[in-house]
Amino acid sequence: MIMKFRFLGGADTVGRMGMTIVGDKKTMLVEYGMAPTKPPEYPITAPRIDHLFLTHCHLDHCGMVPAVVGRDGCEVFTTPISAEISEIMLYDSLKIAAAEGYNEPYTSGDIEKTMDLVVPFNFKDTIELGKLDVTLHSAGHIPGATMFEFKCDESTLYTGDLHTDNQKLVLGARPVKCKNLIIEGTYGGRNHPSREKTIEEFLSKVDEVIDRGGKVIIPCFAVGRTQEIMLVLKNLDYDMWVDGMGRSVTNLFLNYPEYLRDARSLRAAKKTFREVKNASMRKHAGRGQIIVTTGGMLDGGPVLEYLRALKDDPKNAIILVGYQAEDTNGRLLMETKSIVIDGEMVKVECEVLKYDFSAHAGHDEIVQFAKKCNPENIVLMHSETRELFLDDLKDYNVILPELGKEFELDV
Repeated sequence: MIMKFRFLGGADTVGRMGMTIVGDKKTMLVEYGMAPTKPPEYPITAPRIDHLFLTHCHLDHCGMVPAVVGRDGCEVFTTPISAEISEIMLYDSLKIAAAEGYNEPYTSGDIEKTMDLVVPFNFKDTIELGKLDVTLHSAGHIPGATMFEFKCDESTLYTGDLHTDNQKLVLGARPVKCKNLIIEGTYGGRNHPSREKTIEEFLSKVDEVIDRGGKVIIPCFAVGRTQEIMLVLKNLDYDMWVDGMGRSVTNLFLNYPEYLRDARSLRAAKKTFREVKNASMRKHAGRGQIIVTTGGMLDGGPVLEYLRALKDDPKNAIILVGYQAEDTNGRLLMETKSIVIDGEMVKVECEVLKYDFSAHAGHDEIVQFAKKCNPENIVLMHSETRELFLDDLKDYNVILPELGKEFELDV
């Protein structure tokens, strides 16, 4: 069966994902996110949707879902863990929009309607929609992150955000044989260093900072990265604290042990960290040795309070463990050793380092995964460097979709 595909966002950019599939008298939407820039950037307005598929709960994939579901009342197919964390992220997004004075793209009522219309499925489950069967597979990105396999006459795999290496939090994705592969290429042209070597160097630096009498601040994304770093640090005998939304996300992850590589290990990590539950506890945490805290790009959250108190001591260190987008405090810190706090640009005297703990596949991993899926057609998306894959994938029919332009695949 020939179906028509169109990217509403995320074709040649990272983030604000959205892709429609039209066929069998249905219009389906895979993801619908926003770019959490200042102000936020949104995908092209979606047509009327019959069914929506959500790969995972990061805002660049889920952030605009309520705008569609609130309008159309369509069912949302995703894993239960992705649905529950998305709800937290969406309400937080509304709160940020209100605080920053941005237009709210949907209401809290739209979020409630979205949650009511979630139809939860687990990995390996199959959704039957007329002539089309849709099967869920783990994407290895964060707990609950899903690849969707669409199958009628042929098989089409949509990866969403993908990682093929095992992390401490989740196991890597496994290839799925298909005719059509729609795959992310975030790290086109770039490979990650060895995860084992990164962990070794990271832990060595933590020891070094504490040995010299300093404190370590580790800004983290709440969903996935906070928990990965807690697992990396869990065997250290230091005074360690965790602050911000990552605390509640950790507890939620533990309610879904089937999506974790080792739930027992995450429970153990949770016990080694003291949780900051109020402002007075934050003062105690600031006297500790290691603080894992949101926000990951230093634009908001408890991290700014810790930086205000600890930035002037060169014995201390800020260790970045996630992507720092342009026009963020994190990128500013990396490039100038300055940050903006309370509207004022201030110098940072403590040590600043960055370690690669990415939850995305690197260039070579994407190529290897694609080849093992053995497709005829490869659609490259979610990437600003898609052309860098062309030499490695020259034996396949590679499609580089353009924003808003339709293309067809035999599904």
